[in-house]
Amino acid sequence: MPIMDGIKACKRIRGSRNSHKRDIPIIALTAYAMAGDKEKFLAAGMNEYVTKPVDIEILLQRMSETLREQPR
Repeated sequence: MPIMDGIKACKRIRGSRNSHKRDIPIIALTAYAMAGDKEKFLAAGMNEYVTKPVDIEILLQRMSETLREQPR
């Protein structure tokens, strides 16, 4: 992303005073797939992590799981 990376964006969202913004589900969709990368993204506040190239079935599964875990 041209202005900030996904981790910085996630931290800004999670730090929001607005609970609707702060609690929005965030799934990392990234090419970072080395050992420790998943933990780095999850520690930044993302709910899930999916690597590129994207497997649509995995992405849909992660989206479904993430949304199911959200309070209504």
